[in-house]
Amino acid sequence: MVFELIVFGVILLAVGYWATMFVMGRRDDVLHGKFVEDQPDAEPVRFMPYVPRVRPAQAAPQQSRDSLQALLTVIKQDLHDAARS
Repeated sequence: MVFELIVFGVILLAVGYWATMFVMGRRDDVLHGKFVEDQPDAEPVRFMPYVPRVRPAQAAPQQSRDSLQALLTVIKQDLHDAARS
């Protein structure tokens, strides 16, 4: 049973490879087993390197001293409550 599954899997992979090459237009490779040879007159394809677009960082709004102090107080209280639990 396992041997049959392995043989079936290999056949399935071969059919998948054949179908992929056929769909990609490499019919000569599929039908005759010929592989693509280098063509000296063809210019190589050059790809541009990927350069991500960088957006300028937006300045964070200036927070007042009171709001920062209130945030620090809330954090301290949360830590104190967590330590008691």
